[in-house]
Amino acid sequence: MMKKYTFIDLFAGCGGLSEGFLQTEKFEGLAHVEWETPMVNTLRQRLIDKWHHSENEAKKRVIKFDVQKTEELIHGNWTEETKKLYEKENHKSVVEKGLAGLVGNETVDLIIGGPPCQAYSIAGRAQDPNSMKDDYRNYLFESFVKIVAFFKPKAFVFENVPGLLSACPGDKPVRERIFEAFKAIGYDIRTPETLKESVYCAEDFDVPQKRNRIIIIGTKHDSVFNTEDFYTALNAHKSKAAHKTVKDAIGMMPKLTPKDKIEKVGRANISHEQLNGEQIDLHIPRYHGERDQRLFTEWLANNMNKFSQKEKMEFYTKITGHTSNHIKYRNIEWDKPSPTIVAHLHKDGYMFIHPDIEQLRTITIREAALLQSFPMDYKFVASNPYCYKMIGNAVPVLFAKGIAEAMYDVLKSKE
Repeated sequence: MMKKYTFIDLFAGCGGLSEGFLQTEKFEGLAHVEWETPMVNTLRQRLIDKWHHSENEAKKRVIKFDVQKTEELIHGNWTEETKKLYEKENHKSVVEKGLAGLVGNETVDLIIGGPPCQAYSIAGRAQDPNSMKDDYRNYLFESFVKIVAFFKPKAFVFENVPGLLSACPGDKPVRERIFEAFKAIGYDIRTPETLKESVYCAEDFDVPQKRNRIIIIGTKHDSVFNTEDFYTALNAHKSKAAHKTVKDAIGMMPKLTPKDKIEKVGRANISHEQLNGEQIDLHIPRYHGERDQRLFTEWLANNMNKFSQKEKMEFYTKITGHTSNHIKYRNIEWDKPSPTIVAHLHKDGYMFIHPDIEQLRTITIREAALLQSFPMDYKFVASNPYCYKMIGNAVPVLFAKGIAEAMYDVLKSKE
C-alpha cells in the first residue's frame, strides 16, 4: 500500500486546496482550519460525501476557529470567551486538546494554506483610503508561521495573490516580513528579491481560468531537499496540453433562457427557465429583468469586450444614468480561459456575462465552481451569495492538485 503524506490546511475555506491534495490519493488531511461557518459546513460535507469520513470524524478534522488565537488552536484549553464562540460547532476533543491533541503522534509532513488575500490585493488596496495598511489581515501570516514552528513539517505551501509582492503595511514590505519570520523559525523560502519568480497561473494546470497566484514554498534549513527542488517539480507538472477554455468547462451545461414573461414566485422574481436537459444542482440563474437583458443583448451583439475602457464606461452611463471610474461589464468568452473568478460575484455577476446571446444572463454558482475546476458533485452548503463568495475565494482544485503532485514527487524522491 502506498504511503500517504499528511497535511494540515490553514485558512481552508470551502476546501479547494485540500481537495486538490486529496484527489492525488497520496495525502491525508489531518486537520482543516476555517472560521466561517458556511465554509466549515461545506468542507465537512465534502469529507463525508467523497472521502468517506463519518460525520463525527468530519467534525473533528474540520475545525471552526479563528487562527489568530493560535495558542488556543494548537493546545486547546480554550478560554470561556472562546468556548462561547466555537465550542458548540467543534468536536469536544479539539476544544480540550487542540490541534496538538488531534494530531497526536502523527508526523505532519506539510502545512498548506493561504491567509485571506484582501489586504494584499492590489484592487483591494486601491479602494481603501489607507491602502489597507491598517488591515489586520496583513499579519495573518504570523499565525501560519507559529503553527509551522510548532509542528515542524518537512515543508509548507503558502498560497496568495501576487499583490503580496508589493504590499507594504507598517512601511515595510510584507515579503520581507514573511522572509524574516520563516528564517527565524528555521525555514528557507526564496528571498524577497527572487520571490516574484514564484508567481504561477492556474491555466497552466488545466484550470479554465487566468488566475495568477504566488506559491511560497518553504523547507527546513537543514533539510535533505530545498525550495528549488519543489519549484523544479512544480514546473514539471505544468500541463503540456492547450489551455482549457470556458467552453471546455461549461459548454455542456443546460441552457437557461429568458422567459416570455417574468414570474413572481413567493417574494422572488423569476426571469429565466431551463427547457431541456438534466437539472443540475446550483445551476440556477440570477434574476435579470428587461434592462439587464437589453444590456446583455447589446453588449454581446457588439462584441463590447473589444471596446476601449472609455467606451465601456460610456456604455455604463448610457444604460444606468450613472458614472463610474471602473469598468462594470464584461462577458466571458467561449474560446478563452475565464478571467479570475472573484468573491465579488456574491454581489453581482456583471463582469461574468454568459457568452451565449440566447441566454442573456450572468454565470450560475455551478458554472463558477466548474471554472474553478471543482468537480460537478461538490456540494456548497450556504446561501446563494455565500456560495459565490466561497468559490471566488477558493484555490482552484486542479491547480492545488498540481502543487500536491509536485510536493509528493520531492518528498518521495528523498526518502
